[in-house]
Amino acid sequence: MELMVLLNALVTRLLFVLHSLIGVWRVTEVKKEPKYWLLALLNLLLCLETGLTLKFKQGRGYKWFSPAIFLYLICTVPSLWLLEIHHGTQYCSKEPGAVQVNVTNRDFNQSRDSSRGSAGTDHHIIQTAKVFVNQLSTICETVWTLALHQTFLLFLVVGRWLLPIGMEITRDQLSQLLLMFVGTAADILEFASETLDIEYVRKNYVLLNAILAVWTWSMLQFPLDLAVQHIGCKPTTSARRIPSLLFCRYSAELWNIGVSLFIQDGPFFIVRSILMGHFGIFNQLLVFFTAKNILVLTLQLYRLAVITLDFRATILQKSRKGEVSCCPCEPYEASTQATAEQDTEMKEFIDFPVRVESQAPSKDQ
Repeated sequence: MELMVLLNALVTRLLFVLHSLIGVWRVTEVKKEPKYWLLALLNLLLCLETGLTLKFKQGRGYKWFSPAIFLYLICTVPSLWLLEIHHGTQYCSKEPGAVQVNVTNRDFNQSRDSSRGSAGTDHHIIQTAKVFVNQLSTICETVWTLALHQTFLLFLVVGRWLLPIGMEITRDQLSQLLLMFVGTAADILEFASETLDIEYVRKNYVLLNAILAVWTWSMLQFPLDLAVQHIGCKPTTSARRIPSLLFCRYSAELWNIGVSLFIQDGPFFIVRSILMGHFGIFNQLLVFFTAKNILVLTLQLYRLAVITLDFRATILQKSRKGEVSCCPCEPYEASTQATAEQDTEMKEFIDFPVRVESQAPSKDQ
């Protein structure tokens, strides 16, 4: 089992590094400046994190936070920013498709025929690899950028799945988290592809950077595991601290609501509203997803109201009974203000049904 944990930890981080290096390679190709290879130095942070995790955590994850996912964001997001800002990514000179595929196949066949009887199998493999790399360089920049966006989000979900989990999160919680991430990744990809494809956005440098900033902000939810883990409350928590009690009981639900309001649907709604209201940009998808954001935000606020009212009713019910609880969801009752007499009465109340059951047969006899 420990060998599998080590293997998963190393392979996942290796995939992160390779994908990040592909993004850096694309930046150097479109910018035509070798200095952008310095972005690859960011992967040293991921290598350092790998060593520390293997040494102190035996390859397993941390509670509530994944440093590997966070560092993967740091290594990859700058490359995607540069590719989106670069003017050459706005349009394709020609549509990619069957023409490029045919060219690739023809070049592969030519390299295979030329390698027969000349330099052997090794030369054939090298020539084929060179042709393949050259053909990758001729693919339209827009296609490359979109492919990097898609694979980036896929690697975030698959990588979180492959990374060894810590002791604080269960397999069931991990499966719930991955399902949430799949839906979140689809929404983020749709937001980026829909807004950045608008011609006016490409020509407005400030608006382009603002959209990329919102996109980057929405990606910060992936390293966190708070969506499926309840923080819980300690016995020392005072019953007078109502916000703390509310948070300790509904920590996962409140985190999901906060993510939707302030990290994902809220910022997405603001950006789309500005595009339609201030810049006068309208299209069918933009209107539809704006309506979707409004619906999601309304439902999240409704959910917040339901949670608050339910918690308030629970607190009032316990206060009428004279109970001082640390948290209504916890099995124990805080006894910061309870006396020894109240503890005795509680024990008698618990033992009372047992006495009744023991006396019932004697009455029947």
